[in-house]
Amino acid sequence: MADLIFGCTGTTADRFAVTPTLTFQLAITERSGVKVHAIALRCQIRIEPHRRRYSAAEAERLHDLFGDPSRWAETVKPIQLATVTAMVPGFTAVTEIDLPVPCTYDLEVSSARYLQGLDDGTIPMLLLFSGTVFIATETGFSVELVPWSAEASYRMPVPVWRELVDAHFPGRAWLSCSRETLDALSGFKARHALPTWDATLNALLSAANGAANGAAGPHDAALAPGHEGETGGTPR
Repeated sequence: MADLIFGCTGTTADRFAVTPTLTFQLAITERSGVKVHAIALRCQIRIEPHRRRYSAAEAERLHDLFGDPSRWAETVKPIQLATVTAMVPGFTAVTEIDLPVPCTYDLEVSSARYLQGLDDGTIPMLLLFSGTVFIATETGFSVELVPWSAEASYRMPVPVWRELVDAHFPGRAWLSCSRETLDALSGFKARHALPTWDATLNALLSAANGAANGAAGPHDAALAPGHEGETGGTPR
């Protein structure tokens, strides 16, 4: 029977992948002396946010995810990053493999929102392994399961995530909105001849801040109550 130990020795950002992909370096040790023919490996990767400390700025960014810091003992729970599979080639004693993990930069997804809120330090992760082990024998092969207790802890440096995002979305962030909201923004953008979506959002923020401070912004008239049609509000 195979006696497998799993570890994670590092992570890199794959700058040339079509989609944002982190590559985890795994070390697998077999301690009983049998010859492993192959492993059909499955790995679930979780972020464990309760295992690190946060600056005041990070806590403010994570407020919409975890709530007020006074309640974090109750609200901070593990976050699913990904579940991936890989085929491990045959080996004896020790082998190392690269495990590609596709990631999302959709800030509606909890993992992306959490990672985007961090400034520095490390990201505590737990890798949970399962799958099928094929053992070479004198008469053929035997089949075993990777025990559910197989896991590995790892702390990924925050700069690795930053490098991944900068490689695929340099200077950019992605927000998801409904089609109705997009149509409203498009109408506002066209009517005010705004060149970019950044300029559109900045104009709306400027007007909203001006209204909150009691000062008239350049687009306040378009945002005033009763002018929903002019702002590109949802068509009635």
